[in-house]
Amino acid sequence: MKAIQLSEYGGFELLNLTEIKTPEIKKPNHIKVRLKAAGINPVDTKIRSGAYPIVTFPAVLGCDGAGIIESCGTDVTKFKQGDEVYFFSGGLASVQGNYAEYKVLNQRFAAHKAKSQSFIEAAASPLVLLTAWEALFERAHLAKGQTVFINAGAGGVGHVAIQLAKYIGAKVCTTVSSKEKADFVKSLGADLIINYKEEDVEQAVMQWTEGKGVDVVLDNIGGPEIQKLFPLVRYYGELVTLLLPDNNIDWSVARFRNIRFSFEVMLSPMLFDLKEAQNYQTEILEQCAILIDEDKLKVHVSEVLSLEEAAIAHQHIEQGHTVGKIVLEI
Repeated sequence: MKAIQLSEYGGFELLNLTEIKTPEIKKPNHIKVRLKAAGINPVDTKIRSGAYPIVTFPAVLGCDGAGIIESCGTDVTKFKQGDEVYFFSGGLASVQGNYAEYKVLNQRFAAHKAKSQSFIEAAASPLVLLTAWEALFERAHLAKGQTVFINAGAGGVGHVAIQLAKYIGAKVCTTVSSKEKADFVKSLGADLIINYKEEDVEQAVMQWTEGKGVDVVLDNIGGPEIQKLFPLVRYYGELVTLLLPDNNIDWSVARFRNIRFSFEVMLSPMLFDLKEAQNYQTEILEQCAILIDEDKLKVHVSEVLSLEEAAIAHQHIEQGHTVGKIVLEI
């Protein structure tokens, strides 16, 4: 089968199209999927550059996939041949990813894709759905009537988080860098949109919350940006980040505001083989498929490239400022 392989840690130019052996079912609870599309995520570029482990080279990257089940192991009860599925599986450690024509995986990692989604849209979905859901609902416990600040609202996780927050009845404030992105997040239901290049973010948030601060902050940027977020959170509020804080952060404001600070790394269940957490992530994907078919949630795809253009996709991700997701059509 055709696949994109990485021969060693390094730049995007190391991603090359090649022919490798097609995987076959070896365990009775596994399914074989003919991949139709693979999502591209920032974490793929970090895995490629060595920030996360790859046990064996050459490796096939790509955590997000969608396709049609071609065959099932003898113990598979959840699916049948011809079912359309999407999933978060592989592309890390020693597990084959989805920049390929075929993927074999345990049935418990896959969910039926939304009927209203294309394979392109479905492949764009798993990582951002899981990250936004876990960050808002499992870490921050966001509830109806609360306020949430989401930076980088037009990004992959950001635009999904806005929709999930609105779905449960929260009020959403978000930041963008252009009118195009402002129009985009407005279409998703954002209540307050701040162009951080033109406005004082803290002043705008405090005015919006009558000086109290928001109940929850979801940080998609990390680094030194995190310290700037502390004054936005109400006393005893929640701040969830997807990334590492800067080593030189002054935590005093967060401490005296009694902010509960937490991390969201949705890779952990796969990275450390946490079976219950992996099963729960599949349940999240199943719930999100329902919301998508009810037109309450959608994942925006900004660019579709061919499998052969995986290196270009990585280059575009690393250049930043994308709206929504990039997907490889297979």
